[in-house]
Amino acid sequence: MNRIRCYVRRLAGLLAGQAGILLALSAGAPAAFAMRPPPAGGGGRGSPGVRSGASVTAHIHTAVSGGMPGWQIALIAIGAALAAAIFAVLLDRAVTARRRVSPTAV
Repeated sequence: MNRIRCYVRRLAGLLAGQAGILLALSAGAPAAFAMRPPPAGGGGRGSPGVRSGASVTAHIHTAVSGGMPGWQIALIAIGAALAAAIFAVLLDRAVTARRRVSPTAV
């Protein structure tokens, strides 16, 4: 009975981890698939809103120019270090719990 419970607990942990990964990926998906809206009037030659000889110019404004700020890089590094430390502690506790204690006289 205990062995079955252990397998069920591991399976539940794996499924929870997969659900967390899926949630994180779906949270970032809207930004990854964002597109510019088409210009007013259709955009190309021969479209109803544009005269045949006129050209349509789109003005693109960048929100951020020049990469990621240093504080965000530091925050990501701190988060990764904390995650690695937590994982190392949990792994050490799991290995220690699985180690068999040999009866010795003290």
